[in-house]
This record gives sequence, structure tokens and C-alpha cells, in this order.
Amino acid sequence: MSGARTWLRDNGLGVFFGAIFLAALAGQSLVGWQSYLDELEAEGVAGIGWAAYVTSSSFAVDVAENWQSEYLQFTLYIWATVWFVQRGSPESTTPPQRGPEDDAHQLAGAHARPDSPRGARTGGLRQAVYSRSLVLVMAAIFLLSWLAQSVAGASAFAEQQILGLEDPPTWAGYVVSSDFWDRTLQNWQSEFLAVGSMAVLAIHLRQRGSPESKRVGAPDDETGDP
Repeated sequence: MSGARTWLRDNGLGVFFGAIFLAALAGQSLVGWQSYLDELEAEGVAGIGWAAYVTSSSFAVDVAENWQSEYLQFTLYIWATVWFVQRGSPESTTPPQRGPEDDAHQLAGAHARPDSPRGARTGGLRQAVYSRSLVLVMAAIFLLSWLAQSVAGASAFAEQQILGLEDPPTWAGYVVSSDFWDRTLQNWQSEFLAVGSMAVLAIHLRQRGSPESKRVGAPDDETGDP
């Protein structure tokens, strides 16, 4: 097998989702542009080109509001699975494993293997940060994308207000407005429902070959990955 084929096989999951992400983003930009042109035409305003649309606040806010909700979902899920248990779910740890666990189980500090990452072999603050780096980075991306949503949303909302001959809000005024929280909460509730449903449905349902599912013959009350 050639090096390129081996690389694609070993990184297929990331490549697959990266490709369909770009395809979906491109599709969103095209249909969103057409929808935006329709809105401008209804307001009697001249249209803009596709390149201008994808660099506009209208497109940015639509993208950012979805990104922030997705990263919030995974940030909360990663953290919640440390402390909360769902008996029978492969997404949950078992009750005795609840919590951050000791170094022996986590292969950290004196229990690290020769091939363990450097952050696991060191101690002190460096290990403390590295051992929580996944949730920290996810949370940082969530906060940055939420900030981007608020800035782009304030600009897009201001454009609508100006077209309606109304005074545009300040950024501080926008982040406490119903428009901002309507955009935010309609995404959050769907993400929380989806991830909670996956954890609970996986107790009784199976997908052969997926690490997100228990083995087909595993009992319903088997929890975690035995």
C-alpha cells in the first residue's frame, strides 16, 4: 500500500468529516447568498456578489452561531462524562471510575509509559493543564466562536435596523437582545437534546463496528467500554 493510501486509511475519519464540512459550508454560502439577494431585492437594495456575501456579517453570524453551539455541546459532554454516569451507556464511565481517576489508571506521572506524551510524563502545572487540554481547547473555541457570533450578529442586526430606518444597537445592547439569545438558545437546545439522546439510546440500540456503540451481544446494563 502506498504512503498516500496508508495515510488516507489511517486518517479517514478526519478526512471524511473535513471534506463534507467544506462541501456543506460551500453549499450554505450559495443558498445563503441567494436568500440574502432575495431579502435585498425585497428591500429595494442592490444585490452583492458571492465573494462580498461570504465576507459579510450576515454569513459570518450564521456560521459562527452553529460553530459555538457544537463546541459548547462537546465541551459540556467531555466534562460531564467525568462526573456523571449513565448506566448501560457506552458513552459513560462505570460508577467506580467516576471522577478524574488516579495516575496509575491514567498512565500519568510515575506510571507513564516510555511512549506516553511528554505532558503525561511531567508533573505539576504542566501535567495538570495537559490532562485537561481537550476540554480547555474545546471551551476556548466555543468562547471565541460565541464572541464572533455576537460581533457579526450585532453588525448584521444593525444593517437590518438601518434598512428599516431604525437606530442600530451597540454591541453591548445586542448581546442582551432577544435576537442574539433567540439565535443562541435555538442552537443550544437542539445540541443538548441530540447528545443526551445518543447517550440514552445507546443503552438499548446498537451499531455494529462503531466505538460509539456497545457490542451487538452486550447486555443492556453494560456500562462504558469493557
